[in-house]
Amino acid sequence: MSEEIIAGRHPVLEAVRSGRTIHKLMFSEGANGLDQVIAEARRAGIVTQKVDKRKLDQAAAGVRHQGIVALAAERDYASVEDLFAAAERSGQPPLFMLLDEIEDPHNLGSILRTVDCAGGHGVIIPKRRSAGLTATVAKTSAGAIEHVPVARVTNLAQTIDELKERGVWIAGADASAEQDVYAADLKLPLAIVIGNEGKGLGRLVRERCDFLVKLPMYGSINSLNASVAASLILYEAVRQRRQVHG
Repeated sequence: MSEEIIAGRHPVLEAVRSGRTIHKLMFSEGANGLDQVIAEARRAGIVTQKVDKRKLDQAAAGVRHQGIVALAAERDYASVEDLFAAAERSGQPPLFMLLDEIEDPHNLGSILRTVDCAGGHGVIIPKRRSAGLTATVAKTSAGAIEHVPVARVTNLAQTIDELKERGVWIAGADASAEQDVYAADLKLPLAIVIGNEGKGLGRLVRERCDFLVKLPMYGSINSLNASVAASLILYEAVRQRRQVHG
């Protein structure tokens, strides 16, 4: 049976609360701030085990586990249809985030956290040359990974075409765009596309965007981290939508 490692207080707590299938929760003696997580896990009928910290270090290699690790059933990716269903349940026009080869798991985790906080309806990533739903992503997302549907598709450009056929407008974030994000209409059914950390949007993806937007730059450095840019653009969409939909 395939298992996924979830490490850290907030990611494990959110996994427990979401009803995720967790085979075992391991924690180290003397770790601080774990009482609530352990209590909720036990109430949910999850097996808990006190172990040596070295075992946690080995299980969550490379991830700061804060003295607690959960062994969970491997996560299923959502479908694009699941994202539309989430939008329909919210009563709001679709608001998706498309990530064109975002390779840093910390960026993906941060974007998932922002999408959850902003009330976005899901994230779409390509199967190739993209970070997936790893323990690092779960930790960085502070538990948002349990609440934001993530669809993984074979061809992002083709998926964009399908979204457009269903009435979703595609806004690409591009530093060379003529239009400032604050002048763009983001109240439409919308998918915001964020490009690769180094190369930006791929050519085929860029050509399929209905319009491109940029964030104004006034300092000496003319670029932002991908997750920061995603957050700023997403919250501008939220600001505009609140004026119309409340």
